[in-house]
Amino acid sequence: MKNNDFTNGAILPKLLKFMLPVLFAMFLQAMYGAVDLLVVGKFCTSADVSAVSTGSQIIFTLTNLLVSFSMGITVAVGQKIGQKRSDEAAQTIGTGLVIFAILGVLFAVISVLGAGLLAKVMQAPEEAFDVTVNYIRICGSGFLIITGYNLLGSIFRGLGDSKTPLIAVGIACTFNIIGDLLFVAVFGFGASGAALATVIAQLVSVVISLLIIRRVKLPFEFHRSHIKLKKINAVSIFRIGTPIALQDFLVGISFLVMLAIVNGIGVTASAGVGVAEKVCAFIMLVPAAFMQSMSAFVAQNYGAGLIGRAKRSLRTGIIVSFIFGVIMFALTFFHGDLLAGIFSNDREAVMNAWDYLKAYAIDCLLTCFLFCFIGYFNGIQKTTFVMIQGICGAFLVRIPVAFLMQHFGEGSLFLIGLATPCSTIVQIIMCFVAYAGFREQGNSRNLLKMPLP
Repeated sequence: MKNNDFTNGAILPKLLKFMLPVLFAMFLQAMYGAVDLLVVGKFCTSADVSAVSTGSQIIFTLTNLLVSFSMGITVAVGQKIGQKRSDEAAQTIGTGLVIFAILGVLFAVISVLGAGLLAKVMQAPEEAFDVTVNYIRICGSGFLIITGYNLLGSIFRGLGDSKTPLIAVGIACTFNIIGDLLFVAVFGFGASGAALATVIAQLVSVVISLLIIRRVKLPFEFHRSHIKLKKINAVSIFRIGTPIALQDFLVGISFLVMLAIVNGIGVTASAGVGVAEKVCAFIMLVPAAFMQSMSAFVAQNYGAGLIGRAKRSLRTGIIVSFIFGVIMFALTFFHGDLLAGIFSNDREAVMNAWDYLKAYAIDCLLTCFLFCFIGYFNGIQKTTFVMIQGICGAFLVRIPVAFLMQHFGEGSLFLIGLATPCSTIVQIIMCFVAYAGFREQGNSRNLLKMPLP
């Protein structure tokens, strides 16, 4: 674990060494979701593709709520490690396990009992309604497994270990591919088969990961006695994680609203946006990986009092991810049909996907700033601001622009998709203003601490 100390040494090599396993893990995670749509798109109907598109977006929104909340554990543990308070890090992990077990059961109940209502709210096309409901119920029944799967990753990233989560997602991806081919291509279960493969793959991953983790040497002793709800640790997790989770959940809701708007256009448009969203999961990988890595990297340095080093890591992350953003923009804007064609044989759905992807190509140039800023603010515990900027972008820009484009854009998916980069621009402006404001606050505190002449 000595190699996972981010408080000394050159920033770029250490940041990249930590970020690359995160990137590979997110790539495999994106593959994990993409394989469902890929196999269904090749062997099933547009109704099945629409069901996977709508159902997976609902499950993703709920899962992302858990993942975002788990950032409270990542940051809290990272800061304890940076402060050399190892026993408190163990207590934080134990409390987190209890909290997330409760949340996993709660989300499973919501998904299984409310599947029909969720599909109705999302305006799932009539041809795909029943299939969408089944997809949500099957995936939702495994939420306790999904919770454990994502929680393990957040804990080890907080410890500075990004390789163990990579192993976990690699296992899950492998078994998901096997399950999709078996249940969808061989047995013909359609979208329901894809959902079943997802749950089984994550169950296998959790079991094998737990066996691997037992052999990993932690930087502190962890015993069963640590697994209890301790108030001070729970307050810390909720204080850091709740604003992040609420922000990501509401942002997810805004994307669900956009999908509901598209679902109202028709099943082919719905399938096209579903394909586009899977492509987006890949083109946004680098900035998303920097966001997660930045949170853990900055948290350790912030906990150790190295504010200047934390700021330099932010600038480094923005520069590197922007280079990749330019490449992804060119590839997606000019060749989006080739990317979309990987997931569907329906030419009309592919062209709809490319139309939508052109808007996301523009967003590729912007997210390198936004995601790195979010990671930085999470790491220094400014999670309330992260929540505010996310909500403002979602509900003051993204949703209103999407509705406006729906009514005046004649059904153009490109114009509806432009709601996303418009939102990102507003959020970036807010981040720059906040960054300058927090820096001035820090300077003011330093002046107050200076001795009088």
